[in-house]
Amino acid sequence: MHPRGHIGSEPRPIRVALYSHDSVGLGHTRRNLAIAHALAEELPRHTGRSATGLLLTSLPIPTHHLPAGFDLIGVPAIGKSEAGYRPRHLGVRMPEVLRLRSDILRAGVLGFRPDLLVIDRHVHGVGGELDATLATVRRQLPLTRVVLGLREVLDDPATVASEWAGLDLHAVRRHLDAIWVYGDPVVHDLRSTGEVPAELADLVTPTGYLAAGRHRHGSTEHERPYVLTMVGGGSDGTRLCLAAAAAPAPVGHTHVVVTGPQMSVDDHRAVVAAAGPDTLVLRSVPDGLESISGAAAIVTMAGYNSVTEALPFGGPMLLVPRETPRTEQLIRARSLERVGAVDVLRGEDLNASRLGTWLAGAVGRRVDRSHLDLGGLTTVSRLAAGLVTDLTLQEVSDVAV
Repeated sequence: MHPRGHIGSEPRPIRVALYSHDSVGLGHTRRNLAIAHALAEELPRHTGRSATGLLLTSLPIPTHHLPAGFDLIGVPAIGKSEAGYRPRHLGVRMPEVLRLRSDILRAGVLGFRPDLLVIDRHVHGVGGELDATLATVRRQLPLTRVVLGLREVLDDPATVASEWAGLDLHAVRRHLDAIWVYGDPVVHDLRSTGEVPAELADLVTPTGYLAAGRHRHGSTEHERPYVLTMVGGGSDGTRLCLAAAAAPAPVGHTHVVVTGPQMSVDDHRAVVAAAGPDTLVLRSVPDGLESISGAAAIVTMAGYNSVTEALPFGGPMLLVPRETPRTEQLIRARSLERVGAVDVLRGEDLNASRLGTWLAGAVGRRVDRSHLDLGGLTTVSRLAAGLVTDLTLQEVSDVAV
């Protein structure tokens, strides 16, 4: 019997599975997609073995956006309302959707037998949908390494503490081999704020922001010069897009406003109706990174993915954070403002005039963000290689015995 790391004389590809629950916005899947590309490119250099993998998600991902050797397993989509999680499309009750998602996730992970399982944000998934998977992985796939990936800001410490209090931390620890925090602790350190319990702190490794080196998926051409407003998926971005559409564009510039695929049809139409003569309103663009890289200035909300995609570029960035029901975006915006990386406009001060004034003063400026650790994708690849290398050595030792 060959060790798990080899097939005959050829090294077996490293198998990676990346889970995200995807209830609001696009950020969870885009974060895992960025990691998948980094691992596909960097693991062969670190280990001498190719990488193959699965993304476990409810969001549709175009095939050409996936790295070579990767595929996806789709689960029924869920959304979030004031009443909690709900089915996004299926006309059944939420417990039925969770059972279906749980069964699909468990079958996918056990059938694929990954060397590395990366869980985005929620260690047990939504409604405990990963419980059966994690228990079976530890029992049937004891060599699979399990990592919890956290954005650098979770929420205000009291809210996060109440969430952790509802979990069995001893069980969490048994399920995990590491916790990767996708941020720069100089900007915000969730170990010192208490957003990670002391019982798990020794598992934590800050990686830096997953910012530099993101894979681009296509070309986006806007007539230059232009400024850009983007709101991620757009389900909560209507107010910002309405103000941006009505804001006067800087002299000689077009203002491109991207409302996002999850904004309602009626809200998107309202943004189009509010647009001035120098404003172009789009539902989506082929590649957000291309749009960001060519913009003279950027206005966005303060979700993790929206911010980190823009940090490597030198243009000014104005963050308009969502402040309810979570304060995560406000904490992120204030932390980055404190280190001189962004400007911040609170929602209570948001209007077309204020945006127009900021845009007029922003074009022509450059912002130095070289003091930030933006190399998280490189660090994650190195950490993943270390986990898989340890795994391979253990397998070889077991076979030799």
